[in-house]
Amino acid sequence: MSAHISNVRPQADQVLTDIVDYILGYDIQSSLAYETARNCLIDTLGCGLEALEYPACRKLLGPIVPGTVVPNGAKVPGTQFQLDPVQAAFNIGAMIRWLDFNDTWLAAEWGHPSDNLGGILATADWLSRNAVATGKPPLTMRDVLTGMIKAHEIQGCIALENSFNKVGLDHVVLVKVASTAVVAQLLGLSREEIINAVSLAWVDGQSLRTYRHAPNTGSRKSWAAGDATSRAVRLALIAKTGEMGYPSVLSAKTWGFYDVLFKGQPFTFQRPYGSYVMENVLFKISFPAEFHSQTAVECAMEIHAQLNAAGKSADDIKQITIRTHEACIRIIDKKGPLNNPADRDHCIQYMVAVPILFGRLTAADYEDTIAQDPRIDALRDKIICVEDPAYTRDYHDPDKRSIANALTVVFNDGTRFDEVTCEYPIGHKRRRQEGIPLLETKFRTNLARIFPAKQQARILDASLDQQRLENMPVHEYVDLYVI
Repeated sequence: MSAHISNVRPQADQVLTDIVDYILGYDIQSSLAYETARNCLIDTLGCGLEALEYPACRKLLGPIVPGTVVPNGAKVPGTQFQLDPVQAAFNIGAMIRWLDFNDTWLAAEWGHPSDNLGGILATADWLSRNAVATGKPPLTMRDVLTGMIKAHEIQGCIALENSFNKVGLDHVVLVKVASTAVVAQLLGLSREEIINAVSLAWVDGQSLRTYRHAPNTGSRKSWAAGDATSRAVRLALIAKTGEMGYPSVLSAKTWGFYDVLFKGQPFTFQRPYGSYVMENVLFKISFPAEFHSQTAVECAMEIHAQLNAAGKSADDIKQITIRTHEACIRIIDKKGPLNNPADRDHCIQYMVAVPILFGRLTAADYEDTIAQDPRIDALRDKIICVEDPAYTRDYHDPDKRSIANALTVVFNDGTRFDEVTCEYPIGHKRRRQEGIPLLETKFRTNLARIFPAKQQARILDASLDQQRLENMPVHEYVDLYVI
């Protein structure tokens, strides 16, 4: 006979109240966090602009019902769309995640905290336009940067100690939770209403990682975060109506998140919420590649140069060994056929073979026109991965947070190159001084894909000056990106 379960409504789970108290009460004092958030903003928007060159992305954009007009709706950068905030969040979120080129956070769980920008920017833009229409002051871009810092922190701090991938859940659950909290605050919800909203995000259906792994890897991984951040806006708006929440959504016996989806284990935390995640976030600057491969690609580029200098080619290679960390092996060590671009950009063998052969790795290199070159698969078959436990330890060390890879090339005649090693990619905090000028160059390149020179100049003037950007009304900044 089952034990009686009390019907007394419990207090909200501590995880919920900690998130909401942070959202409402924490004052961010870190100038580094705001400066990094500005760099994150321009990089994320630039990634979205590059994605517009791909028909597979563009086909998902626009209103759900063609021709829908939303007065004072949120605008989608790089397009002519003006949409309700839920659909605008999906559009922006899908764009910025499409090419796997925006920022990254690596811990027990992985993810891309700038995915939250879809819901944050769409909501802030919509609120600003409606405020101006009714004679009220608009939100400023500092509000957006603050929201980004807090969304990064919520997603990243939960990810530090809690692995959702190990129970088969995708990291976009954390995008939904973080976006819901920040958007609810932007909407002016009370403490109780924000708790309700965040509980709705946890009780919601959660995405499986099916679309990120062989043999089902596919393009949903490029729009899953857009779906999550747009769902967050929807749930925050539902909570705004006064809809009830579910206080023990995580801890309830049998029916709560922990028992149903997390093997009965409660979340653990390494640190309280602050601004740590934004300050330490990883930027993808050089290559549109899954982040665990970034240092391997840097090594591959060096090997390409060494082959040219030695008068050798891939045909001379017998084997390439990648000494790496456990997460890399679990996510992107992949043999066999690769069926689409989403499959290829999650295969470390592919992401090493292309730069060794061609001296580059761009988003276009995942498309069928490049992938059909038989030399790529021939070289992939010669590449193996082995875990180095020291690399795995350093990956989890909060003072290092390395993403190390080391490549050794052995030739058919028995000779070899010295091992090529890279511990920290160019987008790592330890290489910020080297990386930020390149990040700005990446942004300029992406602006030039869409906008004429004068419009590029206006966007750069507003984006590269910290004080000017922070003081700018949100809708005026977004208008700079309208075609």
